[in-house]
Amino acid sequence: MSASAALATFAAETASVPDAVRREAIRSIMNGFATGLAGCGDAATLHAKAVATRFSARGEASIMGHPERVDILTAAFLNAIAINVHDFDDTHPGTILHPTAPVLPPLLALAETRAVTGAAFLDAFAIGVEVECRIANAVSPGHYRRGWHITATCGVFGAAAASGRILGLDAERMLHALGIASAQASGLVETLGTMAKSVGVGNAARNGLFAALLAENGLKGPALPLEGPRGFVEVTSDEPRPGCLAEGLGESWQLLLNTYKPYPCGVVLNPVIEAALLLAAEPGFDAARVQGVTVRGAALLAERADRPSPAEGREAQVSAQHAVAVAFLRGRAGLAEFSDAAVADPAVQALRETVRVAIDPQLPVGAAVIDVRLPSGSLSRRVDKARGDGGRPLADADIEEKLRALADYGAPSVDTAPLIAALRHSPDATDMSGLARFATP
Repeated sequence: MSASAALATFAAETASVPDAVRREAIRSIMNGFATGLAGCGDAATLHAKAVATRFSARGEASIMGHPERVDILTAAFLNAIAINVHDFDDTHPGTILHPTAPVLPPLLALAETRAVTGAAFLDAFAIGVEVECRIANAVSPGHYRRGWHITATCGVFGAAAASGRILGLDAERMLHALGIASAQASGLVETLGTMAKSVGVGNAARNGLFAALLAENGLKGPALPLEGPRGFVEVTSDEPRPGCLAEGLGESWQLLLNTYKPYPCGVVLNPVIEAALLLAAEPGFDAARVQGVTVRGAALLAERADRPSPAEGREAQVSAQHAVAVAFLRGRAGLAEFSDAAVADPAVQALRETVRVAIDPQLPVGAAVIDVRLPSGSLSRRVDKARGDGGRPLADADIEEKLRALADYGAPSVDTAPLIAALRHSPDATDMSGLARFATP
């Protein structure tokens, strides 16, 4: 059996997922609702909504934070944008893929149009995440380095597998769904810091659902969409690792590695922010006396976050200079600190100019050191694993509080109590059709 066929068979025929994986699925989904409710009113989401709803033929699925109902493809597209837009969503270590944004929205839309139990919903989510993360492993690390936005490019496969699972596709049609998804896999790192970044993620969710619907209706794809000589893995990676696709399927689960951010920015900035907050909390520390700052980290930190002059909030989400400046000046790093207003703050702008980013080959990915020069001497802080990292995971209570706080920020008309209760009891739920509506006014 080919690797593509093995992955399709796994997605179609796995009886159920382990309880531990279902529990992590609940945490991931809760985090997804948190970031979706935060992002539902963002300009990128609203611009996309204004256009997409003009072409929506049916009112059958919900949009997070909004009263309107739209067709399932549009709902998947808009909810994925909202989940991803603030860069506050979950992260798969090693690949830097954000698993939930492409996979959860199609499932929410499908659950509003057909009978889906809680167990089936959680299993489909976990299997979709497994598929996208295994494909991401097979093309990493060169895929991202070459400029492919991995959440969009690999996410479409996860969305197709999860959707196909709910649609009841057999292994043959699941393989066709993956093949159809391969024809729609796109997204560029060049879009990071712009609204177009989340459009790519929205397309991954929509197009993956579309691929599964097409396969259900008999449309066929290539036999080797992943490891074929001109397949996705071979074409988009410097050093393809097709063995990652099927090895140990059902024995190890990528979802158990998932991490959740305490800060709304690129994951490479988490240790930078934590180090900066530790310095800002030092007795007598005064940001106004800072003469110079050096942020040291692995090459990935410099590649993704050396942006000294961000023009707007979404670009600040991938700027080490901005992250240090707001942490020093405000002693916190929430959504308000990565807003357009924070970017335009003269004090923040002035402090950003003192910060430089340097590559330190001795530091692993996920670690950072900040050296600060003051009139009285120098200070330094190193963080090897930031809060939210695999070694320091957020607790269930932390993620629930994140949901409450982000809903208050982006969708204050949404009562999160019923949503949290529904997610807690989802493994035993007989009908998931109301889940998405709990995230609307």
